[in-house]
Amino acid sequence: MRTEKDFLGEVEIPDNVYYGVQTMRALENFKITGYTADKEFIISLGIVKKAAALANMEVGLLDATIGKAIVQAADEIIEGKMFTEFPVDPIQGGAGTSFNMNVNEVLANRALEILGRDRGDYAYISPNNHSNMSQSTNDVFPTAIRVCTIRRGKKLIKSLKELADELEKKGSEFKNVLKIGRTHLQDAVPITLGEEFFAYASSVRRAKKRVDRTMTFLHEVNMGATAVGTGLNADPEYIKAVARHLSNLTGEDFKTASNLVDATNNTDVFADVSGSLKVTALALIKIANDLRLMASGPRAGLHEICLPARQPGSSIMPGKVNPVIPEVVNQTCYQVIANDLAVTMGVENGQFELNVMEPVIAFNIFNSLRFLTNAIDTFKNLCIKDIKANEAMCQAWLDKSVGIVTALLPHIGYEQCSALAKEALANERGIKDLVLEKNIITAEDLNVILSPKEMTEPGIAGKSLLCKRCI
Repeated sequence: MRTEKDFLGEVEIPDNVYYGVQTMRALENFKITGYTADKEFIISLGIVKKAAALANMEVGLLDATIGKAIVQAADEIIEGKMFTEFPVDPIQGGAGTSFNMNVNEVLANRALEILGRDRGDYAYISPNNHSNMSQSTNDVFPTAIRVCTIRRGKKLIKSLKELADELEKKGSEFKNVLKIGRTHLQDAVPITLGEEFFAYASSVRRAKKRVDRTMTFLHEVNMGATAVGTGLNADPEYIKAVARHLSNLTGEDFKTASNLVDATNNTDVFADVSGSLKVTALALIKIANDLRLMASGPRAGLHEICLPARQPGSSIMPGKVNPVIPEVVNQTCYQVIANDLAVTMGVENGQFELNVMEPVIAFNIFNSLRFLTNAIDTFKNLCIKDIKANEAMCQAWLDKSVGIVTALLPHIGYEQCSALAKEALANERGIKDLVLEKNIITAEDLNVILSPKEMTEPGIAGKSLLCKRCI
């Protein structure tokens, strides 16, 4: 053990860890979720700290020997070598101070070790004076949230694109599968299964654009704002340099916010990001629910499509297979929607020069990004890719439906269509059978009228029979 102290007193620290007294206090104070920090967030903190150390050395504030050791320690964090050194709970009081000091202590102690000194020798390298030079939790923490959100957001955007591509492939595969459309869960006019899947792809691409748009707002950072946005203890040249180094380290175009006070005390950008994730979840729920309904049965449901069988569906009913992948997608999306509410309340509850609820905002945004990415990849790989159309059942429902009578409107008029619909419903007859039985339209003409192209594309191919009669 080693003894470290702060202004509250002394604390015993296990000598085999790099963190120190403030991390130990956080472990005592915040036993909330049982989780530790998102690994991508730890890496992002390392990136921010490395940028700050490089900027401080560049402007002559940080001794090069100490600065290089801190940079080396930061690199080890970025490389994922020190995840176990960040044990603090992600939901914590203090606006992220425990996170910031956790990384400051790890950087200082690892830098001391690199230079051949004992851990805890803070007179030589201090978590506050060196690791945290020209910084405050209030600019480091929100900047790291931005870096992490962009990194995770890129993965989500990639997954959304791949899902849309896969849905479009299915759209092409099913383009000639005619089926009955439904509105109000009732029979409507025909549509192709392909058109439905193309529509799903379109909604996913729109979700991707929405998420991508919100990511652009995250590139304004408040590094150099320090405690309240006034830049106290931050050299103006450092403020310029740190944004440049952050850009170089990440490949992103980070800029110093035009109003550092605003960027320090307002967190509305995170509500925007979370909102785009919620809307993405809503789009996925719609798709998953449609697939569950179309695959329902198989003997006593719609059974228009066949979902891939992934596991036995019951502990008591032999042979039962459930739509487990759409179900897990739905549940994931419900959690994302719940996370958005927590983010909303966190953003709403900032006061004056700081929003102290940033830890819960970060926790829920990171979870939503990770959950959605995993769910989308699961949806694509374990469900969408292997969906099959049940063309026979699609045709059977179409033949039984009264909805196809709408396609006859331009040819025989509304009144005769209404009479046919009424008779078909009363006697449980098919529209096609009645039309042929009554010699209203020839079989040849009816096949053209009820073809997928005629019924599912705007306009009418040639003059209608009704118009011909008028002539």
